[in-house]
Amino acid sequence: MARSASREDLRLMARAFDWSTDHGPVLSWMMANKSMDLASAITVFFNGDPARFNYISKRAVPIEHRGSTKLLDNICLRINSGFYRASNSVRVDNRNRLDHWLMFQEADRNEGRRGRWILDEQIIERALTPAGPSPEMQAVEDLRPQEVPQPIIEPGPVTSAI
Repeated sequence: MARSASREDLRLMARAFDWSTDHGPVLSWMMANKSMDLASAITVFFNGDPARFNYISKRAVPIEHRGSTKLLDNICLRINSGFYRASNSVRVDNRNRLDHWLMFQEADRNEGRRGRWILDEQIIERALTPAGPSPEMQAVEDLRPQEVPQPIIEPGPVTSAI
């Protein structure tokens, strides 16, 4: 069902995924899909309740939760690497969870502690700030019709100088 879903349906399915089921490979596939946006990835990450295992070593995680923590590892890595793109039309669900996480992350940094999952604040900001067009696209949009560059010469055969 997930493989044939539209981009929007895939996002909705991932956001509504029940982490208590044993269908981690399905969610893992959804989260590896390039159509997943940054806000949905952040929402899915927090739906996995990362706070339960953030200060526990990988070896101390109970076996029945290792699949979930591995998936959280992968989502966090993809968020921080810029794999997920921000979308103007999609927002982070339950913003309070994200704000608390970032607050604790900053407190950890100030106190010399480190959790398992550290979110890159600059990347997270992209999901929270509505983005306008890129500088390149803005430059194109700012051109008036009379200012659109025209070819210097007429198209024709290319001659070699060699």
